[in-house]
Amino acid sequence: MKPVLIILTGRAPDNIRARHGDFPHWFRVGAKLARPLWIVDVAAGEPLPSPHTVSGSIITGSAAMVTERAAWSERTAGWIRNAMDVELPMFGVCFGHQLMAHALGGRVDYLPGGREIGTLPISQYPGGSSDPLLSGLPTSFRAHTTHEQSVLEPPAGATVLAGSTRDPNHFLRYGRHATSVQFHPEFNADVMRAYIRRKHSVMQQEGQDPQATFRAVAPTPDARRLLHRFARLNHLAAGAPEALTAQAPRDRVA
Repeated sequence: MKPVLIILTGRAPDNIRARHGDFPHWFRVGAKLARPLWIVDVAAGEPLPSPHTVSGSIITGSAAMVTERAAWSERTAGWIRNAMDVELPMFGVCFGHQLMAHALGGRVDYLPGGREIGTLPISQYPGGSSDPLLSGLPTSFRAHTTHEQSVLEPPAGATVLAGSTRDPNHFLRYGRHATSVQFHPEFNADVMRAYIRRKHSVMQQEGQDPQATFRAVAPTPDARRLLHRFARLNHLAAGAPEALTAQAPRDRVA
């Protein structure tokens, strides 16, 4: 049984990790992964395996910035392009979302107007309801967010299926097996609150209201459901795979 590859591009802050665990645990629980995990810390310089040796990959968030063009980040971008060539199932989150878009020809930079943080409504665009992951979800659903950079220009050939008021590119599909999201489906409400507490002073300096943002935190079951759907559609989770409710295009961005 081929493992699921977790590409670790960073770690949760120490105080959050001590209380809530780290990214791989959150993804295992959220996606209900049934296969063994192969965790590769690319930010620490660990080499990535051949895409042929894994059953799928999840690319995590990070405090790093794609625009820094760090050597480890650019190597991972190259790996993503190779994985697209063999149609490996991939799901990128936050930094992982930005890195996938960058790797495939999109443009990433700072989100105009500053960071986006908190539990926010994500709205589907026309076509979202026929996507295998979004089908059956409300046209507007809540998701946890915390990011300064974003995908400002999606890659040619990618489909944008959902966004927030400030960031129109929250959900990208690159082909039948590859998607990425700017929001954090792996967060629960307690983790979101912990991030807001950590950014309290910075948010005040930026003119945001951390207390109002904290009070607005709410469960995000629909966003979380995307992780499990990705895993089930690609035979990575327990139980029978969900039937494809739509035929997404074959991976075509390379």
